Amino acid sequence: MTDKNQMTNGLTRRGFFQRSAGAGLAASALGTLILPASARAEPKRGGTLRVAKGHGSTTDTLNPATTENGFTIPLALGMHGFLAGVGVDGSFEPGLAESWESSADATTWQFKMRPGVTFHSGRAITTDDVIASINYHRGEDSTSAAKSNLEPILDIRAEGDVVIFELASGDADFPFQLTDYHLPILPSDNGEVDWRSGDGAGPYKLVEFQPGVVARLERYENDWDQNRGWFDQIEMLSIIDLNARTAALISGDVDAIDKLDLKTVGLIGNNPSIKVASVGGNQHYTFAMSTNKDPYTDQNIRLALKYAINRQELVDKILFGYGTVGNDHPIGPNQRFFNADLEQRAYDPDRAKFHLKEAGLDSLSVTLSAADAAYPGAVDAAVLYSNSAKGAGIDLTVAREPNDGYWSDVWMQKPFSAVYWGGRPVEDSMLTLAYSKGAAWNDTFWDNTRFNELLVAARAELDTDKRRGMYHELQAILSEDGGAIIPMFANYVFATKDTIGTSDFASNWDMDGERWMERWWFV
Repeated sequence: MTDKNQMTNGLTRRGFFQRSAGAGLAASALGTLILPASARAEPKRGGTLRVAKGHGSTTDTLNPATTENGFTIPLALGMHGFLAGVGVDGSFEPGLAESWESSADATTWQFKMRPGVTFHSGRAITTDDVIASINYHRGEDSTSAAKSNLEPILDIRAEGDVVIFELASGDADFPFQLTDYHLPILPSDNGEVDWRSGDGAGPYKLVEFQPGVVARLERYENDWDQNRGWFDQIEMLSIIDLNARTAALISGDVDAIDKLDLKTVGLIGNNPSIKVASVGGNQHYTFAMSTNKDPYTDQNIRLALKYAINRQELVDKILFGYGTVGNDHPIGPNQRFFNADLEQRAYDPDRAKFHLKEAGLDSLSVTLSAADAAYPGAVDAAVLYSNSAKGAGIDLTVAREPNDGYWSDVWMQKPFSAVYWGGRPVEDSMLTLAYSKGAAWNDTFWDNTRFNELLVAARAELDTDKRRGMYHELQAILSEDGGAIIPMFANYVFATKDTIGTSDFASNWDMDGERWMERWWFV
């Protein structure tokens, strides 16, 4: 694999980024894949695709600042246009911006807009729309989850058809920040974006949206990219109940579902009309402790809880082997700067008791909130955790929360809760989004001075060896001091009818990077 920071001599920044991003991330792009040869047929147009998703809530909106689950993410990626995207192989690929380049120190990035592209309303996309769309997440009063990743931006301006970003410090990974599903390019007027109308620039235009129920879309005939969006119509249903979702696939009421029951994957795969895929990526399941609320303000309490969980048991009994153990940080083993030298934390009730004593306690009672809306098997995982914690003198009560409204009423509201994260293609994005001081999605409310300073320094460091060392230290700090218990990384396991054509699957999100609307077709 070629190191991207050794490729800068004699190449434009655009060139080395295009060539190196794919090389650096392709190793994690496919994972384990069960895919019959019949799926390799050439794409063709037509038909209505019906997909049942294990996410969706009545509190969902079209506001990109609050996009957060496996229903609203593919909706955003299907109906909207983005400056750039993540390819199937993990590389950075053009979108509404047809090309890009940066200064030698990666503090200035220029994106040349693709000519002749329109929103679904027929209105031409302008550089003003781009600037307004990004600034929507940057304001002082912004509560957008993307705000923390955009904080390094000092200024955005346009020169002709080029949008220029000036950063406070260098960021070799900056183009990946603009692939975030929170950052669609929206129509604007005097700097104010319009997200309520649903007017987008993606391969599909929105016809109907009932939060927590259904979204219906139809193909946009004038899409700038005619090599995507093969279906005439899309119907995406929110079916949280796993049994109902699976039954809908088996009966033929839907063509694809996500988040399979891992206990019965083998039985489903034996059905000749169904194809099952298992894709290894950066998805991980967590139990988030609010470090700003007692007793989780005490690092020893956090460590006691980290040693009180049997990680391998969760991988075996919740993931049924479709995943790997985690080490209380969100960087996956296939990522560029994964710290393989960090000691793997294991179930150790004696060490848990030691940390309880360091906190001045002989025992501990806590409540863990969970629902299968967090991830399939989250309640069962919490129960297993409760059982293992008893050996460490910890009384862990599982609070079974309602599925509907879980992400608005429980996540970041209750002090200890089950959470899933899809991961991000680059380390900085994930660490900034979920663990930097003040980030909207810092669901542990963690604030570690050394971590925050080092995160900024690592982002700007262009020497690969130095950067690797920085990210290794960041993972170590987070594992030891952070408020997230990360017991397992889970494969993406989903299924389609054999009438669905696909190519290789992306691993940056579930179901082909959640870009199934544009990438799949009927054979």
